[in-house]
Amino acid sequence: MSPKIILDCDPGHDDAVAILLAARECEVLAITTVSGNAPLHLTTANALLICQLAGLDIPVHAGADRPLLVPAAHAPRAHGATGLDGPPRPEVYLEAASADAVRCIIDTVRSHDDVWLVPVGPLTNIALAIRQAPDIVEQIAGISLMGGAVGAGNVTPAAEFNIWADPHAAQIVFGSGARVMRMAGLNLTHQLCVGPEVITALRAEGGTVPGFMADLFDFYLAGYRERAGLEAAPMHDPCAVLAVTRPELFTFGTRQVDVETEGGLTRGMTVVDERPGTDAVPNCDVAYGIDAVTALDLIVDAVRSYG
Repeated sequence: MSPKIILDCDPGHDDAVAILLAARECEVLAITTVSGNAPLHLTTANALLICQLAGLDIPVHAGADRPLLVPAAHAPRAHGATGLDGPPRPEVYLEAASADAVRCIIDTVRSHDDVWLVPVGPLTNIALAIRQAPDIVEQIAGISLMGGAVGAGNVTPAAEFNIWADPHAAQIVFGSGARVMRMAGLNLTHQLCVGPEVITALRAEGGTVPGFMADLFDFYLAGYRERAGLEAAPMHDPCAVLAVTRPELFTFGTRQVDVETEGGLTRGMTVVDERPGTDAVPNCDVAYGIDAVTALDLIVDAVRSYG
């Protein structure tokens, strides 16, 4: 039986992949959107666009348009002004099911058993849902998130973008007491990358979705090549989906993870307690390794399936 999930996202090139992958690997009860890689109106339109192109009948609910306490920040260097720069942009004719993602999360969890929350953007919606309805923490199967890092960040030396963008929300989520918490941070996601050979294969596949994704990957990879000299672009967000559907592909370590909310140099840092013999109470399964070959095959097969 496929796991039931709510995919909370801020598309975003790798979010687009996560949507396509989740629709093949899971029962996606809802997609909720949040301000992150781009402003909320764009991340919502981008989620609707991917559903439209792929023919997915999944309700999309718009969520928080700003973080809990800090000013909104976006990632145009990585994802362009629209969040999905690269290919020509078709007109989006699908409409959001609601503008209340938090209520969607609460109601969906209360009406279904064992729902996974899979946030792959800033954690604002998830934190608001937990704060408004603490009972949902005991009802969910778990939280599998893309965010943080064991080691260096990307938006700052200490912090990954999703956690940095709303550190106070991240602090609430990591401290929620969820029975299962899985973290796919930068140390893990940079092991799963898409390079030119995948782009060429998708373009040769034909079909609207593989071609659109190939153009997205071209833009996304060009940015990583320019900024970091990389010849393959990390598939961050699909890792959080695969951690639910294919946990056997991962190597996890059970750790205590806290979030720095105020540090001038370390805001948004995920502080992972790796001390041997520590008496810290673990709250998270931190992903350290992935079978990248198998994971990439699953991603490529999922995109091809929409051809």
